[in-house]
Amino acid sequence: MFDSFRRDPDQKVTETGEIIDLKLEHGHDDSYDIESAITNIAKSPLSRKLEARHLQMIAIGGAIGTGLFVGSGKALADGGPGSLLISFSIVALMLYCTVYALGEMSCMFPIAGSFSAFATRFIDPAWGFAMGLNYALQWMVTLPLEIVAAAITIQYWNSPISPALWVTIFLVLILAINLLGVKGYGEAEFYMALVKVVAIIGFMQVFPFLLFLKSNKEHSILGIVLDCGGGPQGGYIGGKYFLNPGAFNDGFKGVCSVFVTAAFAFSGTEMVGLGAAETADPRKSLPKAIKQTFWRVTAFYLISLLLVGLLVPYTDPRLLNGATSEDAKASPFVLAMTNAGIKGLPSVFNVVIMIAVLSVGNSSVYGSSRTLAALAEQHQAPKILAYIDRKGRPLVSILLTCAVGLIAYTAVLSANAEAQVFNWLLAISGLSAIFTWLTICLCHIRFRSALHLANISPHSLPFTSHLGIYGSWLGFVLNVLVFVAQFWIGFSPQGYASMTAGALVENFFEVYLAAPVIVLSGVVYKVVFRTRWVRIAEIDLVTGRREDADEVAALKELDRVERQGWPWWRRGYEFLC
Repeated sequence: MFDSFRRDPDQKVTETGEIIDLKLEHGHDDSYDIESAITNIAKSPLSRKLEARHLQMIAIGGAIGTGLFVGSGKALADGGPGSLLISFSIVALMLYCTVYALGEMSCMFPIAGSFSAFATRFIDPAWGFAMGLNYALQWMVTLPLEIVAAAITIQYWNSPISPALWVTIFLVLILAINLLGVKGYGEAEFYMALVKVVAIIGFMQVFPFLLFLKSNKEHSILGIVLDCGGGPQGGYIGGKYFLNPGAFNDGFKGVCSVFVTAAFAFSGTEMVGLGAAETADPRKSLPKAIKQTFWRVTAFYLISLLLVGLLVPYTDPRLLNGATSEDAKASPFVLAMTNAGIKGLPSVFNVVIMIAVLSVGNSSVYGSSRTLAALAEQHQAPKILAYIDRKGRPLVSILLTCAVGLIAYTAVLSANAEAQVFNWLLAISGLSAIFTWLTICLCHIRFRSALHLANISPHSLPFTSHLGIYGSWLGFVLNVLVFVAQFWIGFSPQGYASMTAGALVENFFEVYLAAPVIVLSGVVYKVVFRTRWVRIAEIDLVTGRREDADEVAALKELDRVERQGWPWWRRGYEFLC
């Protein structure tokens, strides 16, 4: 066991300048060796044991957490049920464009670091550094957020045990799971995500089942049937909350105010691309995982949020009762069950919320550690972070991420500090997801341009995005519009007329702090290392591929012959899912 923590004997981080330095050949004076960076991430010794089901549940596990179960409560109060559906639908469209673009590049280059490495390779090493650093920070600060959220959820049952002890238990548990190796992490995430999926399906009741309550002679059906008056307290609800108090709160500004919550809620779906380097057969596993993950996450969010908007009015003061945006007391799902008079089930759903936040905390360590290791392999972070042991674990990066989780103690040991800690941690990570998705779309645009210049058909790739370069342009524009909308909300929030100047400044940085952090990190890196924009003609389209063009063509022809024997409905399903 102890030997497994030793460095992988096959790992060797190529020193800058060890391989052919094309900068000298072309007369470049930048000090960043992009060729050795590409070589390092292409030969990373990360373990390749993930299967398609692991990839799907890793993405679902990272995406479905407090953003849906708890954060949607404040979003409902801020914008109303109509704003909730519109904002989440727009972000879902952005995500559709993004994950398909990511899938195309990740199947072609299943390399360590995925989208942060693509930014270095296709755009500019400074952009790649800024993107990777902020993505790693996003997940590093998410870890203490989720741990504290789990500890707060325990207090729903008035636990006499100190929250600090629960923080210790959850932190040790998450560390242990990640030290099991990628296979153990994948299995743990699979089953925790499965609990969340079952809970959401149970709430939505797409295929209603009866929940018999011994304490009541009546029976109730969750979600749809609660809305139709099937709860123990009865009473038809229908769409009355869309009429009174209404579908929208504060008009267009209410819609914009929900965008950050929607982005935070959906963030983690892109992690399916991060797992490409640790997948045994990315050509088969990755497309299926990407397509099914998107449709499942989107369906879970939109249907469950529609039901929440029908069951809980946005004027309900309990939506803002939580001490923080992670406090399950503000969960609209729990409020819907409480309003229906269902005894016991709110406690069950709080268990689900606790498992959900632990699952996202688990994903936080995975996402941050893999990104930090990839940055180190590209000479963009201390070399020690690229330490990968004999089981394929980025050991030092895992330990560093878990060490950041100790911030959770500052929140649980001081009630006064709790809200401030949460607010500023969320501010650091608030816009990172939007910046990540924008970067993925831009990388795909430049990748397609390089293919066109090299006269390579996109159909020769292992997987081709249905939307092509047009989908990436759409995703890029939508991400920019969300940035603009959030700037407006930060500068002129709801109720700004009654706020002091100090409160307005604090609100702006709570909403938009990630933007100056992103810009500052990229500019400083560019000035120090004198990096330059990668020209389309110089983009490397070879390093990191697992199959050459002829092998891909032969495999795709075998797939085409196999599909000819399928019925039309299965071919349609395969195209979408």
